[in-house]
Amino acid sequence: MTCMMGHERDAHATNPLFMSEYRPSSRRPIADTFRKTADLAVRFCVKAGISPDAVSYSSIVAALIAGILFWQSSRFPIFLLVAPLFCFMRLWLNMLDGMVAIASGTASKRGEIVNEVPDRVSDILIFAGVAHSGYCNPTIMYWAAILAVMTAYIGVTGQAVAGRREYAGLMSKPWRMVWLAVGAWITWGVIVAGVNRFSLANLRPLDAIGVLIIVGCVQTCVVRLRRTLALLDEK
Repeated sequence: MTCMMGHERDAHATNPLFMSEYRPSSRRPIADTFRKTADLAVRFCVKAGISPDAVSYSSIVAALIAGILFWQSSRFPIFLLVAPLFCFMRLWLNMLDGMVAIASGTASKRGEIVNEVPDRVSDILIFAGVAHSGYCNPTIMYWAAILAVMTAYIGVTGQAVAGRREYAGLMSKPWRMVWLAVGAWITWGVIVAGVNRFSLANLRPLDAIGVLIIVGCVQTCVVRLRRTLALLDEK
């Protein structure tokens, strides 16, 4: 899944549509199939003059909607099915902003900042919504949010001091969203099945997913930090 989201590949440099003087120093690889889903949107944004910054900020809107749906899912359980779709929309917009920046020739160092900050806001909004859904222990989800931000912080720090951002680790941004979706959909299934006390090792589905995300984020932080330190040693 780490191959799914992020900024565009160097392959775009061979496409006349994707021409820009500035190239981000580190970009998450994107699967060709997933990238192609945004080609039409990229062309539309460039033709309509929609800035990559606007696309970046729109990802916050998608995350906010996801967070609200999670928050209100105790009243309307059907929201557990819908909220993850907006999490995935957030990821798609995260990919689109970089593609639009390259295609429109507006990629810049400032753009990298604008790309990062909304991403962290989105993480917090989504996890906060899950934390207050009533289907999990809020403390678990808030720790998941903190560690999600930490994984990105280590990556950005590595890019700043070592010139390369690491994307390795078990719990990258796309996988965090995938596991939240799994937890939400299992929770909905449990509700529909009428199982009121379903738990695994005394953890409800979303609690278990939260613990999984926490452990995965810790592993991801360690792996990225080690790789960055190794890179610095080489230099």
